[in-house]
Amino acid sequence: MDKHFTLGEDGGLVEKGLPDGIVHSFERIPVEIYPESSPASLAVADLIVDAIRNSEGHLFHLGLTTGATPASLYDELALRYQKGEVSFRNVEVVSIDEYYPMVRDQLHSRNRRLHSMFLDKVDILKENIHVPDGTVPGDQVSSYCSSFDRLARGLDLLVIGVGEQGQVGFNEAGTGEKSRTRTVRLSYKSRKRQSRNFGGDIAATPESAITVGISTILSARRIVLMAWGEDKSEAVRAICEGPVTPAVPASYLQKHEDIVMYVDMAAGQLLTRLTAPWLVGPCIWTPRLIRKAVVWLCGKVDKPILKLTEKDYLENSLDELLEKAGPFDKINIDVFNDLQHTITGWPGGKPNADDRTRPVSAVPYPKTVLILSPHPDDDVISMGGTFIRLVSQHHNVHVAYETSGNVAVHDDVVLQHMDMVRELGFGDCFDEVRELIRSKVPGEPEPRRLLSIKAAIRRSEARAAVRSFGLDEQTKTHFLNLPFYESGSIRKNPCTQADVNIIRQLMETLQPDMIFMAGDLADPHGTHRICTEAGLEALDQLRAAGREWAARVHVWLYRGAWMEWELSRVDMAVPLSPDEVVKKRHAIFRHQSQKDIVPFPGEDPREFWQRAEERTQCTARQYDRLGMAEYQAMEVFVKLY
Repeated sequence: MDKHFTLGEDGGLVEKGLPDGIVHSFERIPVEIYPESSPASLAVADLIVDAIRNSEGHLFHLGLTTGATPASLYDELALRYQKGEVSFRNVEVVSIDEYYPMVRDQLHSRNRRLHSMFLDKVDILKENIHVPDGTVPGDQVSSYCSSFDRLARGLDLLVIGVGEQGQVGFNEAGTGEKSRTRTVRLSYKSRKRQSRNFGGDIAATPESAITVGISTILSARRIVLMAWGEDKSEAVRAICEGPVTPAVPASYLQKHEDIVMYVDMAAGQLLTRLTAPWLVGPCIWTPRLIRKAVVWLCGKVDKPILKLTEKDYLENSLDELLEKAGPFDKINIDVFNDLQHTITGWPGGKPNADDRTRPVSAVPYPKTVLILSPHPDDDVISMGGTFIRLVSQHHNVHVAYETSGNVAVHDDVVLQHMDMVRELGFGDCFDEVRELIRSKVPGEPEPRRLLSIKAAIRRSEARAAVRSFGLDEQTKTHFLNLPFYESGSIRKNPCTQADVNIIRQLMETLQPDMIFMAGDLADPHGTHRICTEAGLEALDQLRAAGREWAARVHVWLYRGAWMEWELSRVDMAVPLSPDEVVKKRHAIFRHQSQKDIVPFPGEDPREFWQRAEERTQCTARQYDRLGMAEYQAMEVFVKLY
């Protein structure tokens, strides 16, 4: 499936004709922003190919790493080699890190991954490949790192991704600027992220690694950084616009004279030229950008919308907005009304009402509503209050759980359920299942029978959740079990037409008036994104097939328990009463297998219901500070079409 879901910008900085110095005026590392990761990877591939071609017959020293970030880049480079556009026979590749200890050809070694992703597909000479050796004995590893450091210095080009906390290689928070190639102990957070390569088993994830240091990286003649996805946005801002600090190791690279970062829109969304483009240069002032600027200004001067003055606009670089859309009091009233009209207690539309300023039309009533939930609990966590409201207002609501969510169930939860079944006299499989669990091999897919039990647990929890607020769990819940998810491990299979067909068939059967989908972009390769892209593809195919209902259906996007839509994007805000917040909480409680059993160091120790409530209460406070009515909580949505 080639389509990628992304939300474009509405208005913004007029970059055409602006000098680079102005465009990048807030960036200490210049950033190239692309709509999504695919075209950004193509641009980096162009850069690498041109550099190799211009090496004038000299051995070209290229630094690389592995991970999800460069995957599409490596595919493109291999394709260009196959087309005869570039040769790697005169290229020396130096990989910047490896787990330690780690056998070179072990399934999850960085060495093996780099070979399988890229090196085995091109004509590079074996003697020109240098990956840190994870088998060096402990009493020799320090001297080995020193020799590898000499090899890794002075690279012609270093192309690397950055981590969510601003790591580069395995250089984590606290790394010094003068660090060299060495062994490092991985933090819990890093091991948890890396555990996705080891079947999600953190106990099987290495505790140490070999990595080149910051000074080694800075010795490269030219550096290209890459970051894709919303989960990298905080790091991108800190690396490129924040101060140089050991807390963000990649920020040291601001000192390099020939460096650029390539990002997609999701990763670059917190950069100043996107969050406050009026501070950088002239803008295209759309209604959505005007709302963004006014909400920003309210936060800047700590005032509600209707108390903003002309002086506030002028002193905060919004004079162009006054010229294009003023006077100031008109802007205030327009934006206040615009935001006020996003608020509705009728998320399916209020029957027999004037709907000209409401986010959802009054007709038809009742509506057929389809909620697509990537995992069996995303529906109640992300939009549980709205879900409850739609049911109570007598709409024909269906919820479809797109994946089984089986790998997210702890083994001890399975044993607890098997013990209960035994105690109730319905059968004794406890010892058999315990042996099944003991037979698991770290890094390998889980036994299918065990996954089936885990999927059953999640289905029962999902049915209990919707039953708690009155939805018929037998006729209105659908478990799609999309095939891409059923890999038995954290790493999923590719999404194919088979996944799309399952969603398409359900849509065609229900012919909904409204569809709610997950709008999370935090992980470009995550389950939420894949499910949403499959859902949108199914809808596109139905529209192309001439289905009349598909042409008029409206798609609404919700977000998860950690991130929320910024107010400039919100099209519908559903206020929740204290009682509705409690009902939502009780629905989340039904998902017992997803409760956080152990608050690991560095992890948010709160339960999902606490995270969800804080998110919705924070949104309500934002509306309140802007001068709107005060509510207990609010769930917000973006209308895709």
